[in-house]
Amino acid sequence: MLALEAAFLIGVDGVTEIWLVRHADCYRDMVETEDPPLSALGRDQARRLAARIQRARPAAVYSSPYRRAMETAKAITDDIRVDQRLVEMPLDISEDGTLEFKETPESAVARMRGVVDDIVAVHNGQRVVVVSHAASIIACLTDVMRLEAGQLRVLPYYTSVSTVRALGDRRMVGAFGDIAHLE
Repeated sequence: MLALEAAFLIGVDGVTEIWLVRHADCYRDMVETEDPPLSALGRDQARRLAARIQRARPAAVYSSPYRRAMETAKAITDDIRVDQRLVEMPLDISEDGTLEFKETPESAVARMRGVVDDIVAVHNGQRVVVVSHAASIIACLTDVMRLEAGQLRVLPYYTSVSTVRALGDRRMVGAFGDIAHLE
């Protein structure tokens, strides 16, 4: 069993663990549509997430520069490393709910792969939190699972935690969309 766990980078020395966190809710009772702040619900979600993450003692917290991500990250720490590549994939939502992405899935995958590679290089063997956005997180997870871009059809809930374990060039998904802190 230990060999199986090691194959998935569980309990292996030198593994970098990246917690990909979707920002907290900003849409309930939204007034500002461009770069909205967290809603009251979102602030509560961020508070609960922060309690969980602080127990995990991450070496660093990275965030998208968007307000909803920054406010989520600030609930965790004031020491935030902003990375422009962590932004959401630009998109339009039509009246019927159809999504039209303005960035290709392949571009988002490459952008998020670069973030993960850079974090692994800087924080080798440590745990790092990355606050980003749903479609960008999905692009990252799709890449790690070696799926075709655009093939993973899920929506991570607000403040959900998905983990990626990395050792050298190896990448494994450890958890997906965990929201235990909201229960």
